[in-house]
Amino acid sequence: MSREHPQVMLPPDNHVHTEFSWDTGPRASMLRTCEEAVRLGLPAVAFTEHLDFTVWNADDQAAAQGLTERYPANQRPIDVDVYAETIWECRDRFPELRVWSGIEAGEPHLFAGSIAAHLKASPVDRVLGSLHSLSQGGQLIGVSRMLTAGGAEETMRRYLGEMVMMIESSDVFQVLAHCDFPRRTWPGGRDRYQEHVFEEEYRAVFRALAATGRALEVNTTSPLWSVPLLSWFREEGGDAVSFGSDAHVPHAVGQRFDLAVAITEAAGFRPGRDRFDFWRR
Repeated sequence: MSREHPQVMLPPDNHVHTEFSWDTGPRASMLRTCEEAVRLGLPAVAFTEHLDFTVWNADDQAAAQGLTERYPANQRPIDVDVYAETIWECRDRFPELRVWSGIEAGEPHLFAGSIAAHLKASPVDRVLGSLHSLSQGGQLIGVSRMLTAGGAEETMRRYLGEMVMMIESSDVFQVLAHCDFPRRTWPGGRDRYQEHVFEEEYRAVFRALAATGRALEVNTTSPLWSVPLLSWFREEGGDAVSFGSDAHVPHAVGQRFDLAVAITEAAGFRPGRDRFDFWRR
């Protein structure tokens, strides 16, 4: 199926990055992303820029846990004023596309105070929660750096366990982003990752998320989930599914949404009350 002529009704892309995220390059552009989204026929996009902290407040859980620094520390703040101006420019230039503001809050359970302060000053429409790093030796370390060939399985179990804690202790986010993020850089290649090995841990994450009524993301930059994996979420009481490309360049918005929709539908989820809603079981 070509991206120029999709044969399915595409959902919103609820996870998109632009020039306002610290990890994008010179090709990133909010305006060009909107142009591509309109061309594809997406009903809406959420520009969920990275909100990660390299310093934190005394009332953040990161301080209470004795964490002193993040490694690597390339993260930069969002230029919220220019971001807001560009959001409004997109809304003006692309009236056929619903444009949502947003953030992707990294490790929100560790930075509740800092995130609350950011959102009080700069409210947004959508908040994603994600886990990119784990603590080790007083540092927050990118989880991909901890995936040694001999310890990847142990790290993955720890990662999913930390995600349960994140869900249970943070209510700031509406969507749980890429809940198995480490599989992107799995030792030996993504095809060596086996979902069934971690079924118990996945189900614990899904039970915790379902208990809060929040949405689980199908992330199309990550390896696409299987029907059984999404079915575990449904079996554990999960009700809402969000689609996110995790695009960092304009041409990646809405990527592989036709396949993601087919997998999600096969797992028993259907479009919500309108084109802008999450999918529901």
